[in-house]
Amino acid sequence: MGKRTRATAYLSTSELAREAGVHPNTVRRYAESGLIPPVERGANGYRRFTQHHLDCLRVACLIYRDIHPVRGIRSSARPVLASAFHDDWESALQRSIAHVAFIQAEHERADAAAAAIEAWQANPTTETAPPHLLIGETARLLNVTIDMLHNWERNGLIAVPRRGDNGYRVYGAVALQRLRVIRALAQAGYSQMAILRMLIQLDQGELVDVRHTLDTPRPDDDVYVVADHWLSTLTEQEAVAGRLVALVREIANRPD
Repeated sequence: MGKRTRATAYLSTSELAREAGVHPNTVRRYAESGLIPPVERGANGYRRFTQHHLDCLRVACLIYRDIHPVRGIRSSARPVLASAFHDDWESALQRSIAHVAFIQAEHERADAAAAAIEAWQANPTTETAPPHLLIGETARLLNVTIDMLHNWERNGLIAVPRRGDNGYRVYGAVALQRLRVIRALAQAGYSQMAILRMLIQLDQGELVDVRHTLDTPRPDDDVYVVADHWLSTLTEQEAVAGRLVALVREIANRPD
């Protein structure tokens, strides 16, 4: 494996699109965006694509198949395409396997966070920190920024009481427990909307199916993003990454 050599056989835009199973406009867009290697033009001005372009296009289509980038996942996959650009398929294969491992780690982190919230819901713990912390003290205790605490409050994830004499926010045991839940889920990749859905049900005294609630946008949500159904997204992306490995391995093992 490694860098390949091959005889030159040119493909037109429509032929390349047909071989890759995409629309010709997708080929043009990927070429103009630099997602496949630079393309020579013939004397007639038409693009002259090669097998290398086709291989890179098939890789790029898997990496850029989603309109909206998925948290960290596209960045993890880009090195695979970089190796493909250089026709180094041994490196591309190693990087595609590393990409699968990255997604699996993200999935494990998301599962672990959901499991921790399930355990907390079944048996809430008692916070042992001082009962009336100010915002700076709370941020240091939880290892988050003050801006993050403001943001969570602004988006309805928590309501923080204030001291009557000076109006400063004070964080008690219940607030600290809630903030630990928010922090764990946010760090695991769940969106604020997904976290809010779960917290609303908890506040209503309902027994929450944590994973279902975190993973299921409400029917009346006008707009939602992939992190609003993060567990399903990770399951899907893990399958896509597996197809990427299979594709790169097929190209790497193909006879010259």
